[in-house]
Formats: sequence, structure tokens, C-alpha cells
Amino acid sequence: RKTGKNQYIFELQRLGYKMALQQQQQLQKELSENISNSNSKINQNGTVPSQLSRYDRKRLNAERENLKLWRKPVTTLKYACFECTTLLQIYGNKLMHHKKLIVFFGILLVFLTIFYHVPGRHQIMFDSIKSNSLFIVYWVGLGVLSSVGLGTGLHTFLLYLGPHIASVTLAAYECGSLDFPEPPYPNEILCPENIKPNFIPSMWSIMSKVRLEAFLWGAGTALGELPPYFMAKAARLSGYDPEDQENLQEFEELQKKKEKGEKLNLFEKGKLTMERFVEKVGFFGILLCASIPNPLFDLAGITCGHFLVPFWTFFGATLIGKAVIKMHIQKIFVIIAFNEQLVEKAVDLLVLAPIVGKKLQEPFKTFLQNQKIKLHRGTQHAVKKSGNIIQNVFEMFVIGMILYFVLSIINSLAQSYHKRLHKSKKHSIPSLTHNHHQQHKNKSS
Repeated sequence: RKTGKNQYIFELQRLGYKMALQQQQQLQKELSENISNSNSKINQNGTVPSQLSRYDRKRLNAERENLKLWRKPVTTLKYACFECTTLLQIYGNKLMHHKKLIVFFGILLVFLTIFYHVPGRHQIMFDSIKSNSLFIVYWVGLGVLSSVGLGTGLHTFLLYLGPHIASVTLAAYECGSLDFPEPPYPNEILCPENIKPNFIPSMWSIMSKVRLEAFLWGAGTALGELPPYFMAKAARLSGYDPEDQENLQEFEELQKKKEKGEKLNLFEKGKLTMERFVEKVGFFGILLCASIPNPLFDLAGITCGHFLVPFWTFFGATLIGKAVIKMHIQKIFVIIAFNEQLVEKAVDLLVLAPIVGKKLQEPFKTFLQNQKIKLHRGTQHAVKKSGNIIQNVFEMFVIGMILYFVLSIINSLAQSYHKRLHKSKKHSIPSLTHNHHQQHKNKSS
């Protein structure tokens, strides 16, 4: 009896242990399924992707798109300030890891400041270095501003480089020379004292006069294409979620539409055609796309980064295309458009425009006449006082474009902080789930 009783107790214990084990295995299975269904598998770089549903992502995207100064001014300004503070902290911490470099540049800056303020012959060299450095930074910076931001950049060719080339072209015909006194050129164009009335400037001579600033501007536009390239390349190598970057998300959506065979509009078809062209042809494909005024080139950096195109293949082709080939095409167009005879003929033809023709012709004639007078010494002050409606309109247009660019930067900073804020929140949930799973695993072992 005792043996039978012991056997009965043993069977009950084994059954209880088996049921507990099955219950624990079922719990682990359900937990694993929940983790799998929420797409929280750990990436190669150790990060946990988003658990948000498609509805939540759309809601957050709509909320982020609504963060604009003219819709939510207080929230937008607050988020933009927070993003600036965060970026300063991030890059400040990175900079503090290079203390030797900071000390070196600090000492160098102190010595340069001392030498700059000490009188002597070296001041001529310092002035030359300063003016040339500012010239390079100015034109390269304008080029970067023109291409950075995937379509939201400041169109500095229309606002700065184009008018500069046009001014040099008109001055060449008026002065009968391209030997403008330096200084004040290139900040201000004045005719030389010895004017050759029979001199007719050639297109090549005008192109040579503005070649350096045009090349620097083109090089700046090529540099502006690098951030999307590095971003897409890092995303491809590390495997993080493309939803973390809006530009990558647009690229991924185009890829999905192509794979599913969905209907594409003309602009999307053009982008995909350019993507295939760049991917298959390589260096010469990038060179060709960069050499022509191409609104579809926005995604070229992302495409090349995604397909791991070597850096010098991408940047070399982009630099040659934008700074050499494309710039010569644009210079030729502006020089031809502002040929003295063509400009005068265009102003004469304004009278043919219905209703406003005669009203526009007189301000344009006055504007051109003032520009010619300003080229001669001793007349700038009188012309500046007189003013002109065309000049005022252009100045207002430039100010409006710059203000729009500043507003777009503030909106972009606010949206970046919104993304950063919700990204930190949504990653805390998968981390807790992963820790819970790890605790159950430890208990079972």
C-alpha cells in the first residue's frame, strides 16, 4: 500500500510539473508571437524598430507635417529651439572627444589674431588671404544653400550668381573692357579709366571673367548632395528603419510601388528612370544627370548611397557635372540673354504687351540706364538716391526668398524634434517587452 501510495504521489508530482512546464512554454510562445507580430526583431546595429501600426505612423506624420509657423507658431518655435539645443549638445559632446584638436586650433587662432592686429608688411598678405577666403566661402556657401534640403534650398543662382553674370555682361558692353579695377570688383563693378569704345567683348572672355565664382558655386551645389548620399549609405550598411529619414522613406515608397506594379505619375516615373540609369551606367550616368538642369537629381545622392556607389565615383561625377559642364551651360544662357542688343530689343518689345506694356517699358528703361550710369566713377551716389521700381521689386523678391528659406529651416528643425521625441517614446516599449522576455527565459533556465 505504501509503495502504491508513493507511486500515486510521484505520478501527481510529475503531472503537475508537466502542466507547469506546458503552461510556461505556452506563455513563452505567446510572448514570442507578440514580439514577432509587433516587428520588434533586433537589427544588426542593436536597435529595435518601431512597434507603431500603420495608422499610428500616418497620424504622427500628419501631426509632424502640421508643425509649421503659420499653423502652430508657439509649438513650432519651441520645438525648433529644443532641436537646436539638442544638436548643440550632441555635436558639443562629439567635439569634446577631440581636445587636442581644439587646443591646436585655439592656439592657432590666437596667434593669427595677434599677427593680424600687429602693423607691418605682413598686413598686405593677411588682407589678400582674408579677401580670397571670404570670396571662396561666400560662393561655395551659396552653392551649398542652393542644393541642400531636397527642393527647399535657397535658389541662389537666380538671386546671386545669375545677376552677377548679367551685371558683368552688361558692364563689358558699356565699359568696352573687362579689366574692372580691383578693388572694388567683385563687390562692385566700375569701368576702368581707359575705355575702348570699339571693344566688343566675346562670349569666351565674359565666361573667363566669371569662371572662378561660377566654379565655386557649382562645387558648393555638389557638396550639398553629399548629406543624402552618406545618410542612405549608412542606412543600407547598418540596416536601420528607413522611416527614420523622410528622404529615405520617399525612396522606399517608390521602390515598393515599382515592385507591386502600382500606377505611377509622370514625376515618379522620371525618378525611377533616373534611378535605373544611375544604377546601371554608373559614373557617366551620374555625370550626365548632374550636367543638365535636372529637378529629378534630388534623389541621385540617395540612389547612389542606397546602391553603395563608391564615394569618389559619385562625388567626382557630380563635381564635374555641376561645377564644370552645367555651369558653362548656364553661363552661356545668361550671357546670351543679357547681350546688349538683345536686352534693348526686349525692352522695346515690351510695349507690345497688352494693357501693362507701356507701363512696364519705362521702368525697365530707367533701370537699365541707372545700371549703366553706376558703372562710371562718381555717379553711384546720385543713382542710389534716385531708386527704381524694378530694383525695389527685385530686392523685395530676394528678401522674400530668404525669409521663406529661414521659415523652412525653422519648420524642419521643429519637425525633426517631433520625430526625435516620438522615436524615443516608441523605442521604450519594445525595450521593456524584450526585457520581459529575457526575464522569463532566465526563470525557465
